[in-house]
Amino acid sequence: MAFCTSTRSFFNLKLSGETAPPLHQPKKKPVTLFLNPRFAPPLLSSCNQCFRANSVTFSNPSTPRHGFSVKVGSQPDYSSGDDDAQSFIPEATQQEEFSWTSVILPFVFPALGGLLFGYDIGATSGATLSLQSPELSGTAWFNFSAVQLGLVVSGSLYGALFGSLLVYPIADFLGRRRELITAAVLYLLGALITATAPGLSVLLVGRVLYGLGIGLAMHGAPLYIAETCPSQIRGTLISLKELFIVLGILLGYFVGSFEINAVGGWRYMYGISAFVALLMGIGMWVLPPSPRWLLLRAAQGKGAVQEYKEKAIVALSKLRGRPPGDKVSERQIEETYVSLKSSYADQEAEGSLLEVFQGTSLKAFIIGGGLVLFQQITGQPSVLYYAGPILQTAGFSAASDATRVSVVIGLFKFLMTGVAVLKVDDLGRRPLLIVGVSGLALSLFLLSAYYKFLGGFPLIAVASLLLYVGCYQISFGPISWLMVSEIFPLRTRGKGISLAVLTNFASNAIVTFAFSPLKEALGADNLFILFGAIALLSLIFVVLIVPETKGLSLEEIESKLSK
Repeated sequence: MAFCTSTRSFFNLKLSGETAPPLHQPKKKPVTLFLNPRFAPPLLSSCNQCFRANSVTFSNPSTPRHGFSVKVGSQPDYSSGDDDAQSFIPEATQQEEFSWTSVILPFVFPALGGLLFGYDIGATSGATLSLQSPELSGTAWFNFSAVQLGLVVSGSLYGALFGSLLVYPIADFLGRRRELITAAVLYLLGALITATAPGLSVLLVGRVLYGLGIGLAMHGAPLYIAETCPSQIRGTLISLKELFIVLGILLGYFVGSFEINAVGGWRYMYGISAFVALLMGIGMWVLPPSPRWLLLRAAQGKGAVQEYKEKAIVALSKLRGRPPGDKVSERQIEETYVSLKSSYADQEAEGSLLEVFQGTSLKAFIIGGGLVLFQQITGQPSVLYYAGPILQTAGFSAASDATRVSVVIGLFKFLMTGVAVLKVDDLGRRPLLIVGVSGLALSLFLLSAYYKFLGGFPLIAVASLLLYVGCYQISFGPISWLMVSEIFPLRTRGKGISLAVLTNFASNAIVTFAFSPLKEALGADNLFILFGAIALLSLIFVVLIVPETKGLSLEEIESKLSK
C-alpha cells in the first residue's frame, strides 16, 4: 500500500497543490512514501487499488514521484498521480515495508479496556441472578435488600465516576500508557477481589476498584488510540473500540448464560475478566508512550527537551515498525516539537485546571460533553429495560429467558456497530450522527404510540426497538467517543476527555436512578415522548454545533476549532 505523506503534522495528509491550514511553521519540502500493498490493513482494502509500488521511496525535487494523494477536508479524494503530498509523520522509512501489526497492536491493547467495561455490564446481568439464588449463590448472604442489590449493580459505576474525577488533574502527568497500565491493574484487582469475596462488603470493594479501572480506561484508551494511529483510519479504529465494548457485553451475556446454573457461578462470571486484564496490562507495558504526549511534556518544560525528543523518536519508530532512532522519525519529531512550541509560544508552559473552560477548549468541551450527555439522556439505558416485555408481547418465546433476549439484542448492537466502523471514515461523522439521531427520535415516538394506542400491533414495537438500537449504534454509540478523542486541543486533551468521561458516567447514573420514579410518574407512553423530545433537541445540537472531522489530523481539527 502507498501513502503520500510529509513532515508537517502527525498523521496528516493533504492533496498536493492545495493549501492546508497553517500550523505555525513554514512549509517544508514534501516527502513521498510507497508501501507494500501486501501489508495493507484489511479495513483499507477498498483503497488497495490506489497503491502500486512495492517499496518505500523518499523523493526529492529531482526525483520522479509516483503514488496516491489524499485531500484533507470533508470530501477526501483518492487518485493516482504525480502530485506531492504532505503529512506530519510518514508511515514507514526508506525501503521499508509497512507492517500491519504496527497499526493493530497499539489499538488492540487499549481497546481491551473497553471490552472489559462492556464485559462487566453483560456479566452483572447474570451475576445478580446467581448472587440472589438460595440454591446457586453458594453463600449465606444471598438475601439482598433493594439497596444492597443496587450497590452491587452500580458499584462499578460509582468507581468509574470517582476514577474520572481522579484522573482530571493527573492525566497529563501519568500519560496515556501509564494510565492504561494502571487501569489494567485496577481491573485485575477488582476482578479477583470480587470473584473471591467472602462477604458483601468485600464484594463491593472489588466492584468499586473495577469501576476505577473503567474510569481510567475509558479516558486513556481513546486518547492513546487517537494520538498514535494514522488520521485516515482514526475514525475506524476508535469506532472499533466501541465495537469492543459491545463485544464485551456479548461475552458477559454468553458467560452468564453458561454459568447461570453453576453453584457460585457469579464468581466465575466476574473472575474470568482477570485474564483479559492481565493481557491488557502486559500489552500496554510493551507498547511505547504516545509521541504526542512526550512532546507535550517537553513543551511544558517538564524535563530535558532533548531527552523527551529522543524518547518520542524511539516511540514513533516503534509504533511505525521502523528501526530505532531512524532519521525520518527524528526529522518528524523535531518539526512536531517546533510546531507545538510555536502554537503555545504566548501561553504558559502548562494550562491551569480551569483552562478547559476557556477559548478553543471550551468549544471542544461543549461539543464532546454535549454528545456524551445526549448519548445518555436520550434514554439508552432505560429503553432496553423494555426489551423483554416488548418481545414477549410480540410472541417471541425467547423473551421468557432474560439471558437469551440480552444475547439477541447484543448481537444486533454488534452488527450495527460494525456498520458504523465500516462507514465512519467514508461517510463522515456528521451524516451518521444526523441519520442515527433522527432514527432515535422516530423510534421513541413510535414506542410511545405503541403504548398509547397501537397496542394491537406488537410488530411495530419490535421494529421500533430494533430501530432504536440500530440507530444508537451507528450514531451516539461510537461517534460520541470518537469525537471526544479528537476534538480537544493537545494542551487540554487529557483534562478535557476526563471531563467528558465524567459527564458520561454522571448522566448515566442520573438516567439510571431517575428511570423508576419517572416511569411511575409519567407512565411508559409519556416517558418515551420525553426521551423523543430530548432526541429532537440532540438532533438540533448536532446540526448546529458539531463539526465534521473526517480526514483531518488532530492538529487541523484544533486549527479549525480555533477559527
